[in-house]
Amino acid sequence: MAAEPLRTVLRSATREHVIGHENRFTLIGERINPTGRRIFQEQLRAGDFSAIERDVKAQVEGGADVLDINMGVPLTDEPELLAKAVQMVQELCDLPICIDSSVVEALEAGLAVYQGRALVNSITAEDDRMAAILPLVKKYDAAIIALPNDHDEIPMEADKRVDLTAKIIRVATEEYGIAQADIVIDPLAMPIGADAGTTLVTFEVMRRIRDEFGVNMTCGASNVSFGMPGRHTLNGTWLPMAMTSGLTSAIMDARTPHVVEAVKAADLFLGHDDWGSAWIAAHRAKLAAEAASA
Repeated sequence: MAAEPLRTVLRSATREHVIGHENRFTLIGERINPTGRRIFQEQLRAGDFSAIERDVKAQVEGGADVLDINMGVPLTDEPELLAKAVQMVQELCDLPICIDSSVVEALEAGLAVYQGRALVNSITAEDDRMAAILPLVKKYDAAIIALPNDHDEIPMEADKRVDLTAKIIRVATEEYGIAQADIVIDPLAMPIGADAGTTLVTFEVMRRIRDEFGVNMTCGASNVSFGMPGRHTLNGTWLPMAMTSGLTSAIMDARTPHVVEAVKAADLFLGHDDWGSAWIAAHRAKLAAEAASA
C-alpha cells in the first residue's frame, strides 16, 4: 500500500507555503548564490549587497515560491554574510527562505535571524553531517533537504538511494524527533550528458520514495542538462516528467520562462491547478507585460 502523501509547511513572517504531492509544484529560486559568479563574489567581499536586491526581484517576478540563499564565498566570514543576506531578503520580499550552506555555523547564523519556518539545504546520509545539522533543524523548527549519499559514493543504483533515504528518515525521526513531513529528499538528479541511463534511475528512485515514504522531493534542476546544448529545452522537458514520478519542488532559476511555463502546464495536466486558474492568470499577466513594453 502506498504511503500517505505528506505536506511540508514553510513560512516567512507573513506567508505560508506548502510543498506537497497534491499541491502545485514549488519553485525554489536558486539565483542568490555566488557559485560561478566572480563579480558577485567580489561585490560580496566588498560589502556590496546590491546584486541580491536585483536577484530577489527577478526571482519573485519569475514566479518563485521560495528563495534559496547561499553565501559560500571563499575568504569571507560566511556566517556573517549569510545572516546579513537572510535579513536583507526578508526585508525585500515575503517569500519563505531556504538557507543553503555546508558550514554548520553559517546555517545557525542564518536560522537565528530568520523570522519564520525555513528549509535547510542540506544533509547527506553521513552520520557526522546528520549529527551536526539535525539538532539545528530541531532547535529552530525548520525542514531539511536530505541527499541519499554517504561517505563512500553517490550511489548509481536505485536500491542504494532508497536504502539511504530510509536511513535518513529513521535517524531524523527516531533520534532527533523531526517529523517525517519535514524531510525533503533530493533523489540525486545527475547530468544526462555523463550517462544516458541516469535519468531513468532517478525517476525510479522518485517513484519508490513517493510510494514507500510519502515525503516531498526536490533537486537542483539544472544539473540534468549540465554540459549539454539547449539546456532550457532539456530542463523544461525533464521537470514535467519528474513531476509525474513524484518530484514536488526544484531548486531552479525562475528567470527562465520556458522552464517555468512547462512546470505550470504540467501542474494543470496533473490536476494541481483547479480550473486552470493559475495558468490563466499567468497567461494574462504575460500578455499585460508584453502590451506594457510594446
